[in-house]
Amino acid sequence: MGFYAPAQIVRDAQEHGIDVRPVCINTSRWDCTLEPSSTPDTDTFAVRLGLRMVKGLSNANAASIVAARADKDYASIDDLWRRAGVPVAALTQIAEADGYRTSFGLSRRDALWAIKGLRDLELPLFAAASRREGTTISEVSEPTIALRAMNDGSEVVEDYRHVGLSLRTHPVSFLRPDLTKRRIVTCAHAMTARDGRWLETAGIVLVRQRPGSAKGVMFITLEDETGIANLVVWKKVFEQHRRIILSAGMISVRGKVQREGEVVHLVAHHIHDLSPDLASVGERDALFAMQHGRGDEFHHGSATPDPRSQPPKGLRTRDIYVPDLHIDTIKVKTRDFR
Repeated sequence: MGFYAPAQIVRDAQEHGIDVRPVCINTSRWDCTLEPSSTPDTDTFAVRLGLRMVKGLSNANAASIVAARADKDYASIDDLWRRAGVPVAALTQIAEADGYRTSFGLSRRDALWAIKGLRDLELPLFAAASRREGTTISEVSEPTIALRAMNDGSEVVEDYRHVGLSLRTHPVSFLRPDLTKRRIVTCAHAMTARDGRWLETAGIVLVRQRPGSAKGVMFITLEDETGIANLVVWKKVFEQHRRIILSAGMISVRGKVQREGEVVHLVAHHIHDLSPDLASVGERDALFAMQHGRGDEFHHGSATPDPRSQPPKGLRTRDIYVPDLHIDTIKVKTRDFR
C-alpha cells in the first residue's frame, strides 16, 4: 500500500480485531495470505505473513521452498535443506526472521545453530543414503546444546531487523518507564489532547513527507505502543533540526497541539534524537527496564576498572556466539516522500 509501512497496516488490522500470524516455513507463501480463524463459528480470517516479509530472501528461493513443500510439510531444517535445494544463506534469512518457531519449535538461536552444520552441497554418501532409504540422515551428529534464550527486547529488535515489524511488544514500550519520568506522553495522549496544549511526545519515525507544494513544510508520522502521532514541522524548525529529522530512527518532539475538526497535528518546536534510547531496547526485558545508577561503570565510566567486571576464564553462560545474529540495535525503514 505504498504510502503506509507494513507495521502501520498490521497495527491497524490488529486494532480491528484481525489475527495476524508470523512467518512460518510450513504455511507461509510468498505473499501474505488468509487462513481460517481459530475462533469457532465465525466468518473471519487470520492473516499469515508471507515469505516476502523476510528481508533478503529472493522470490526464486521462496518459490523453491513453497514448491518443494507441496502436499507434505517439512519435518526439520535438514528435511527442508534437502528437499528445497535452496542456499544455506536463504535458510539463515528465514531463521533470522524467526520462521521456524511455529513448525519446528526452534528459536532464532537454535535455528541458526542448526543451520551452521549445513553446506550448500551435501556429501555424496549421505545424499545417496537419503535417496535410497527415503529418510533424512544428518551429515553431522552433535550433542544437544541448550542455548541461552534471547530476552524480550532482543526478540523485538530482530523482528524489526529481519521482518520490518514485530507481532510481539512494540519497541517503545520497553522505554516507557524512562519516557514517563521525563514527562514524555504517549502518541495516543498527544492526539487526544485539547487544542493549543503544549506537550512532548516520542516515537519511531515511520514516514517523512515534504511535498513540493508545502513550501518547505515537512510532515512526520511517529509511532509508539499506543498508536501514531502526526507532526507538522515548519521550515525554520526543519532547518534547525535537519540532521536529526533526516537521520534519527526515534525522536521526541515538544510542540503545540493543533485541532481542526477530526484532524489533529502536533506543531513541532523542539526535536531531540532518541536513537540511543532505541538502540538500548535489545538490552531490555518486558517486565523490568534496565536502570543505570551513578555507580554503573559501563554507562558512566570509571577511572579504575572493577576487577569483578573482568570475564572469568573458560566458558560462561553466554558461551555461544553467532556472528550473523546482531542484537545491538533496532532499525526501522522509514517511508520518505519528497
